[in-house]
Amino acid sequence: MSPSSSSSSTGPMGVAVSPEVEAALARGGAVVALESTIICHGMPYPKNLQTAMEVEAVVRENGAVPATIAILNGVPHVGLSGEQLKSLAVSGRQFQKTARRDIAHVVASGGNGATTVSATMFFAHKVGIPIFVTGGIGGVHRNGEQTMDISSDLTELGKTPVTVISAGVKSILDIPRTLEYLETQGVTVAAYKTNEFPAFFTEVSGCKVPCRVDSPEECAKIIYANKNLHLGSGILIAVPIPKEHAASGNAIESAIQKALKEAEDKNIIGNAITPFMLDRVKVLTGGSSLEANIALVKNNALVGAKIAVALSDLHQRVTNRFRRSAL
Repeated sequence: MSPSSSSSSTGPMGVAVSPEVEAALARGGAVVALESTIICHGMPYPKNLQTAMEVEAVVRENGAVPATIAILNGVPHVGLSGEQLKSLAVSGRQFQKTARRDIAHVVASGGNGATTVSATMFFAHKVGIPIFVTGGIGGVHRNGEQTMDISSDLTELGKTPVTVISAGVKSILDIPRTLEYLETQGVTVAAYKTNEFPAFFTEVSGCKVPCRVDSPEECAKIIYANKNLHLGSGILIAVPIPKEHAASGNAIESAIQKALKEAEDKNIIGNAITPFMLDRVKVLTGGSSLEANIALVKNNALVGAKIAVALSDLHQRVTNRFRRSAL
């Protein structure tokens, strides 16, 4: 299915920004970037379309403008129409999963790309969107010290000043090494209303964070300082699973631990472990992990939108003070 065209105009940077997103950025309003891989590769149709629309609605209800990002017919788009969202959802895996390394190829070939965390961060920063909401980021894989299997999400956070709101990382990954790698990359890691780094489906990972934030305003101050100091690196704000979903989350976490033990017993390592884990967890949980995943993304969207509004308000206050002092 070929993506539909929209009224977005392609600017000098080669990126088509929707009129709504462009207007919000021009007035210094709150904008939240959203990825498209979760739509094309994360869940089946029509659940993916319903979720995408609901997540955008959550962002709007909390005062921000959603900007879903994808590459359509070789043109990066920031902000999609309802028709384009449906096209992504129906096309699904026909859209290439696109990380930073894949962008040039997808654009040059006129292809269709569903952006991952790293590609979404890249385009968000390119057009001036400081906040990006996702489900969870990638990390250092187990046995990563031997396989060197490390997600490009982590290096992108090290060089792109965008704040990522996620539910941490799944315990299928090596969480302590992921946090060590983020420290090496100079990434500020904060946990929202907790002292512990969340492990996606569960609130606890056994890993403490160097920074705790308890409100959108606190988050905004850190983001503003990061930008004002030109640190050049991103920020990760980890939001724990909502308490009403903690019970199902704990059941999923138990399935993950069981699947990890099975993988160890069968000596499944390297690239083979991720598809094995995903299949086993799906079987062990009867598919319940999908609903918990959706709940996480919506909660992250709510928190991300509030942070975006707080950051916009902070920028406006500082700008107004500067103007008054100049008079």
